[in-house]
Amino acid sequence: MGSSLFRTKNVEQSIQDTEEPEHALKKSLSALDLTVFGVGVIIGTGIFVLTGQVAKNNAGPAVALAFVAAGVVCALAALCYAEFASTVPVAGSAYTFSYASLGELPAWIIGWDLVLEFALGTAVVAVGWSGYMRSLLDNAGWHLPGYLSGRDGAHGFGFDILAALLVLVLTAILVLGMKLSARITSLVVAIKVAVVLIVIIAGAFFVQSRNYHPFIPPAQPVPAGASLKAPLVQLMFGWAPANFGVMGIFTAASVVFFAFIGFDIVATAAEETRNPQRDVPRGILGSLIICTVLYVAVSIVVTGMQNYTQLSVDAPLADAFKSIGHPWYAGVISFGAAIGLTTVCLILLLGQTRVFFAMSRDGLLPRFFSRVHPRFRTPHRPTILLGVIIAIVAGFTSLSELAELVNIGTLFAFVVVAISVIILRKTRPDLPRAFRTPWVPVVPIVSVCATLWLMLNLPAETWLRFAIWMVIGFAVYFLYGRSHSRLAHPEQPSEPEPAPPIS
Repeated sequence: MGSSLFRTKNVEQSIQDTEEPEHALKKSLSALDLTVFGVGVIIGTGIFVLTGQVAKNNAGPAVALAFVAAGVVCALAALCYAEFASTVPVAGSAYTFSYASLGELPAWIIGWDLVLEFALGTAVVAVGWSGYMRSLLDNAGWHLPGYLSGRDGAHGFGFDILAALLVLVLTAILVLGMKLSARITSLVVAIKVAVVLIVIIAGAFFVQSRNYHPFIPPAQPVPAGASLKAPLVQLMFGWAPANFGVMGIFTAASVVFFAFIGFDIVATAAEETRNPQRDVPRGILGSLIICTVLYVAVSIVVTGMQNYTQLSVDAPLADAFKSIGHPWYAGVISFGAAIGLTTVCLILLLGQTRVFFAMSRDGLLPRFFSRVHPRFRTPHRPTILLGVIIAIVAGFTSLSELAELVNIGTLFAFVVVAISVIILRKTRPDLPRAFRTPWVPVVPIVSVCATLWLMLNLPAETWLRFAIWMVIGFAVYFLYGRSHSRLAHPEQPSEPEPAPPIS
C-alpha cells in the first residue's frame, strides 16, 4: 500500500495521454496569449485595494519595497514553474508536476488544494466585482433590491445575482473555446492596464516629495497575543508582526502577496499552447515582470500623492485622486477595476477546470469529466459543473474570511513545485528541458524558505481551515481515487468514445 501511495506517472505517459483523441485539448495559444492571461489575473483587487491598507498599517511609503519583496518570492517560484511547464507541457500545473516527481498521494493533495484555491478565488473576486457594479448602477440611478444583492438581512435571504451571473457567463465563454477566451481577455486586459497607466502618468504630476518622509516610518511593534486570528509565526515563536520599520515591510509583503496570485495559472494552459516548451516560460516570467513593475510604480505614485496616514483602505487609488480635487480620475479607476475583475474570474475558473480535468483523466476523479467537447475541444463537463457550483457559492456567501485560504493554497503549491524540481533533476536528468531553473538546488531551496515564511504570517485559523479541507481530501482519495487511479489498472484501456457525427 505504501508503494502505491507514491507511485509516479512518468513524463512520457503524461504527454502520451494528451494525444488521446477523446481527451485531447485544442492547441491554440501563443506566448502573447499566455502573457495576457498572466497579466489579466494578477492585476486585480490586489493593486486597487491592498496598496492603501499596507501603506497605512504596515510599511508607509516603503510599500513599494513590500511589492518588490513579494515579487522576488514569486519570481523564485516562477523559475521553478517555468522549468516544469517546459518539461511537462500538460494541463494541471502543480498537480501534474508533483505526480511526475513526488507520487500519486502528494499529487492528489496538491490537486485537491488547487481546486479549493481557484474555486474560492473565483467566488471572492466575483463578489468583489458585484460590489463595483452595484456602485456603478447606483450612480446611474438603478438600484437592485436587497435580496438580489446578497445583503437582505430583513427577510433572512440574500442572493448576489450579479456575482452568480458573471460566473455563469464566463463558464459559457470557457466552454466555447480557449481562443475566444483569449480574445476577450486581451480586450479587457488592455482596458485594465490603461487604467493602471493613467494612475501612474496622471498621478506623477501630483506627487509631493514631503509625503515620502519618512520613507520607512519608525517601527511600532504590535503586542504579541495568543488568538487564532494571530499569524501562526506569532503563536509558534512569540514574534508579532511589526507596524512599520524594516520588519513592517516584510509583514506588508505577506499581505500584498495576494496581489501576485495567478501567474501560476499560466502553467495550467500548457497543454493548449502551440509551442509550450518556449511560450509557457515566457508567459509566466513575462507576466510577473510586467505586473511587478506596474505595482511598484503605482505604489510610489499613490504614496507620493497623499500622505500614507491619510490613504483610504477601501479604494486608495480612486480616493487619492478625490483628495486632490480630481474625481473624474476616480470614476475612471473604479470603472477599470470593475471591468478588470472579469478577467481575474475568467482565468481563475480556467485554472480550476484544467486541474479538475487532469485529475479525472488520471482516474483520481470520475473519468466522465475528462471528455472534451467534440467541436470546441474544451473540457465542457467539469467547466459546467464547477461553474454552476461556484455561481451558487458566490451568490450566497461573502467569503470575506475564507479569502485567505486562496493565499495559503497558492503558497503550498509553490513549495511543492520547488521541491519537485529538485527531485526530478535527480530522478530524470535525461529529460529535455527547454527552460532550466538556474542554480539548482539553491534557487528552489530559497524559494521554499521564502514561501514558508509568508505562510507563517497567515492567521492560525486559516491554517485550521486548510487542514480541515486536506482531511476531507484524504478521505476522498482513500475512498475513491486510490482504487480508480489509472496507475492502479495500467492494463485497462481508455473507454471507447462514440464516433462524432458527420457534419
